[in-house]
Amino acid sequence: MESSQTQEQNVQKKYVSQRRTVDMSSPFNKLYFYKKHGLPLAFVEPETSYVANIMPPDAYRYGDRIINVPSKFTHLSSNKVKHVIPVIKWTPEGRRLVVATFSGEFSLWNGSSFNFESIMQAHDTSVMAMTYSHAGDWMISGDADGTIKIWQPNFNMVKEIDGAHTEGIRDIAFSKNDSKFVTCADDNVLKIWNFSNGQQERVLSGHHWDVKSCDWHPEMGLIVSASKDNLIRLWDPRSGQCISSLLNFKHTVLKTRFQPTKGNLLTAISKDKSCRVFDIRHSMRELMVYRDEVDYMTLEWHPTNETMFTVASYDGSLKHFDILQDLEKPTHVVPYAHDKCITSLSYNPVGHILASAAKDRTIRFWTRARPVDPNAYDDPTYNNKKINGWYFGINNCINAVREKSEFGAAPPPGEGGADTTSGISNVSSFNNPIESSLPGVGPTSSLPGLGI
Repeated sequence: MESSQTQEQNVQKKYVSQRRTVDMSSPFNKLYFYKKHGLPLAFVEPETSYVANIMPPDAYRYGDRIINVPSKFTHLSSNKVKHVIPVIKWTPEGRRLVVATFSGEFSLWNGSSFNFESIMQAHDTSVMAMTYSHAGDWMISGDADGTIKIWQPNFNMVKEIDGAHTEGIRDIAFSKNDSKFVTCADDNVLKIWNFSNGQQERVLSGHHWDVKSCDWHPEMGLIVSASKDNLIRLWDPRSGQCISSLLNFKHTVLKTRFQPTKGNLLTAISKDKSCRVFDIRHSMRELMVYRDEVDYMTLEWHPTNETMFTVASYDGSLKHFDILQDLEKPTHVVPYAHDKCITSLSYNPVGHILASAAKDRTIRFWTRARPVDPNAYDDPTYNNKKINGWYFGINNCINAVREKSEFGAAPPPGEGGADTTSGISNVSSFNNPIESSLPGVGPTSSLPGLGI
């Protein structure tokens, strides 16, 4: 008996999970070599050895956009003292993720190995909004008391605007040249601020209820806002006047964002369970309307591909849209991305990693799938069959359970009870219904992670 117990302990020690690391330096160097010598991009076949040929997302801007879909779960991170996470944001160079918590703390997480780096008390109350300037030299955060704080990249606070709003600040956006920024709050108004001296310049009043979101056009002098009064309003920041109102929604408009690359499109989500894309070049014509069975919570445009954006839902699912490919449904769905409703999304500036935060008090990182990755679409984020430590690596858990079974030990308890072992045995199966939901992608597709 003692020998079998010793063997079992050795097995437990042997299968220690390795932290996944995402390194983008090699693909960038290879892409630079191809461009320098005028060589065509290496073609990616559905075979494991072709993972070396996958280029950064920028290389597929006009080609196979579906390669850039961050569909594979990579890592789960959470603070030691767990709080609800209202907002997350990547640093401008993409090396770290800034996580703002309900307790007013900033915590930094490494962007390649996803380990914790540091934590600091930034606000006295919950941090509700956070954004970086376009040049990456400054960061602005707003809290539930209506206080605005301006930070340097090293998180040295240089200015505090106390009482900027009378209610909690919901969103912040910089102008194109970073000389001004706009804030919106639950006090029904938007305010334009001069960044150089921190003085208020204009008050944009016209909404009849809480203003949930705002954004500044990347090229033009145009501000968009979304409110609890079911309206989207477009504003002229020079005069402070509302120039247009959109009456397409029947419930609270939660989030609205301009297309970050060109600014030709405007996306918005609402509590009426609809996601709409407007073309601002043609009198705000509706380009896409998609209705769901669950409420949406937040959205984020892809930083590289101008037609791709991601929507997070109340049930914890992620939906990736590519309006150039399909105007009627998502191109990819992660049905069990989080256990509770997702509160914030943030794309790495390179575009290869998507970070999501939810009310389950965790941050999860999503990357592009490798060619023929058996775990890309067969883990608990797709089949909802969890086992202990599943987020550290599916293969290690499988091997540990198999070794334990040889010594007569029971597999680790999971949410599914007896179904846990059946979920493990199905990891080698590639017949996943999620793949069939991708338009034009069959089981023998040459796209990374989608073929067999």
